[in-house]
Amino acid sequence: MMRSVPKWAWLALGLAILIVAPIGRGNYIALIMSSWLIYSIAAMGLNLTLGYAGQISLAQGAFMGIGAYITALLTLSGIHWLAAMPLSVFGCFVIGLLVGFPALRVKGHFLAFVTLAFSTLVVLVLRNEEWLTGGVYGKSNMPRPDFWLFTTASKSSFLGISFTPTMKAYYLCLVVFVVFAALMYGIVRSPWGRAFKGLRENPIRAESLGLDTRLITLLAFAIGSASAGLAGSLVSPVIQFIEPSSFAVGHSLRILLMVVVGGAGFFFGPMVGAAVVILLPEVLRFTEGYYLIIYAAAVIILMIVSPTGLMGIGERIMSVLRPEHVARSDLKEGAKL
Repeated sequence: MMRSVPKWAWLALGLAILIVAPIGRGNYIALIMSSWLIYSIAAMGLNLTLGYAGQISLAQGAFMGIGAYITALLTLSGIHWLAAMPLSVFGCFVIGLLVGFPALRVKGHFLAFVTLAFSTLVVLVLRNEEWLTGGVYGKSNMPRPDFWLFTTASKSSFLGISFTPTMKAYYLCLVVFVVFAALMYGIVRSPWGRAFKGLRENPIRAESLGLDTRLITLLAFAIGSASAGLAGSLVSPVIQFIEPSSFAVGHSLRILLMVVVGGAGFFFGPMVGAAVVILLPEVLRFTEGYYLIIYAAAVIILMIVSPTGLMGIGERIMSVLRPEHVARSDLKEGAKL
């Protein structure tokens, strides 16, 4: 019965749930769900770099910081968020291209160390260049965007439902998330997506088939970095406070955990992984001081049972439930004639 339901119907149902989810739940729930959407965007970019192209990066958090600071500096100077956001994404795209050049010469753990060094460098620059970034005090009170008929900076009501600024910021994140997910789906389903997979599976074979592996590697880093910049440009108006330690190496490891837990190489993997990493600790808070222990143990058990993540478990279950195709015996006989 589940197979008879078209995919677009499931997507429409999921979108409807996301639209009504924060209504009547308070600002805290809206903020947590906004964080999930923001991290899902960053994790989808890392999934393209790691899950599809097979390039390890520990700098996704640093690119989020670059995007957040560019957006903060521009919006605080009076530039509208709609103009600041593309500039942040473009800046991260260009820097991602430059960081991608070491990936042409080093692979695996060595590449991870290169991106780790870059991530540390970004945090040091953000912390020490006080004249630009505010140093350890960071930047605060970034304005929330005003879209003329729809402003995220003030409270309003519609059809008797009260929408706080935090709820409006959530819907801004939701719109950006849906648009970005559609663009990412188009990329992974395009010839470029197949080229990324070819680079992951066997770079030598991909090059022998005529693929420019250097260009594909650079694009994997650039697009992944740009997605982190997009996520950072949402952090600035939604949280309205940023500081360097928020984008340290631990931040990048957290995004990497989302990709691995959800399932690297699966389109919906980063979204599922972000939900686990962001929402599960909140669900377990009733255990008080034990929630981090339970959360860590659950992640470790998951990685032991299913290295391909939650999406890998789902794929196994579906393969068991899906009826196996049986070839007709007369067709087998006919093939022998």
